[in-house]
This record gives sequence, structure tokens and C-alpha cells, in this order.
Amino acid sequence: METNRLLRQMGAVFGVFMTFFYVGIGIYLAFFFDMSTLDKTVLVIMGVAFIIMGIYRAFRSYQKIVEAFFTHDPDE
Repeated sequence: METNRLLRQMGAVFGVFMTFFYVGIGIYLAFFFDMSTLDKTVLVIMGVAFIIMGIYRAFRSYQKIVEAFFTHDPDE
């Protein structure tokens, strides 16, 4: 099942990119985004929510990377 393993590895790598995306958007909204009609408090709340989601994705991505790259499938 080499194709299945390859898809899991690609999904794990994509998860890492999404982690950086969520954390980056969160930091941008919370600290650097000033041109908005929204209140700064709302932007900080949204930014913190994105950062928390990014941290969660980092944890899940780590688990998927360990599973996809460093474990041996008994089927192979």
C-alpha cells in the first residue's frame, strides 16, 4: 500500500503548512492589522482563536508526521 502511505505523508506535510498559515494569520490579525472597521478587541479575539487553532494543528501534524514517516506498516 505504497500509495496510501504517500498520501498520508503528503497530508502530514500539508498540515505543517496549514499550521504556519493559521499562526501567521492569527499574529497578523492580533498585532499588525490596523485598516479595519472592526474594533481592535474583536481582531485580537479572532487572532488568538487562529493562534490556538494553529497550535492544535501543530500538535495533530506532529502526530501525523510521526505516524506517516517513522512507523512501519505491518502490511508492507
